[in-house]
Amino acid sequence: MMKIIDAHHHIWRRKDLPWLMGAMQPRIFGPYESIRRDYPIEEYLEDISGRNIVKSVYVQANWAKERFEDEVAWVQGEADRSGWPHGIVGYCDMTVEDARPALERLKKYPLMRGIRQQLHWHENPLYRFAVDPNLARDPNVMRNVAALADYGWSFDLQVFASQMRGAAELAAACPKVTFILQHAGMPEDLSPAGYDYWRQELKHLAGQPNVVTKLSAFGTFIHKNETGHISRILHEALEIFGPDRCLFGSNFPIEKIWTDYGPLVDSFLIAASDLDEAVRTAIFHDTAMKVYQLDRTGSVAGRPKFGKKTGA
Repeated sequence: MMKIIDAHHHIWRRKDLPWLMGAMQPRIFGPYESIRRDYPIEEYLEDISGRNIVKSVYVQANWAKERFEDEVAWVQGEADRSGWPHGIVGYCDMTVEDARPALERLKKYPLMRGIRQQLHWHENPLYRFAVDPNLARDPNVMRNVAALADYGWSFDLQVFASQMRGAAELAAACPKVTFILQHAGMPEDLSPAGYDYWRQELKHLAGQPNVVTKLSAFGTFIHKNETGHISRILHEALEIFGPDRCLFGSNFPIEKIWTDYGPLVDSFLIAASDLDEAVRTAIFHDTAMKVYQLDRTGSVAGRPKFGKKTGA
């Protein structure tokens, strides 16, 4: 059975997440009553049981902004207790004049591997998270993201297709930082024209050699686990980025709204079944190991090196 690294999942206590405590709101992933509860590491480990998941990466889950360190401290404590996860992507507000004081507070946690601040903005308010569509071009963001290189940390980049030009400028301005595009750029318009536009912009972003992409959360806009849909996006991303710039993530427990973990992994494995073993090993294991430096022991490491870019 193939060894798999889950490079994108969450755990949480409901009391820590304002968006789970408040009234139900329209969200891109649809009704979410089933996850408005605690999702502890023990349940995650039950979910992945039998699937040969050997390591995992926790990605920030939108605690209150001022509690950014509390989130990382709690996840680090859970990892110290249970052995999972093996890397942490925390939150830091990169729009402030100087994010270094906050980053300094996070560097003492051994599993810290990167920062995510969701920059995605959409004309449809339902899909909108950031306050401005052009935050990737903000001088503060560029300066603060560039500082991540001093910590050996990556930046988890979350944008829609219409923002990828700005995201490419951000990546170009921070050549020593690895950017990990969330969910293959979240293709939400699946019409022929919308899909072609997403693919065009994805190719432009992939022209920056320090950008990789996650193969994750493909059920977000269709609210189901569909092998054909996964296969289509997976193969497009693979053609554009290449296997050493693609990595699998489950996006659990968000995708647990409509599927169990086993069927989700099976859909990805079936979608990738026509690929060479070396390619499958890269996207399900090796790329995540390299990108998130999951074998790292020191406090700071350099940016991973990737193969020739394919998206130009």
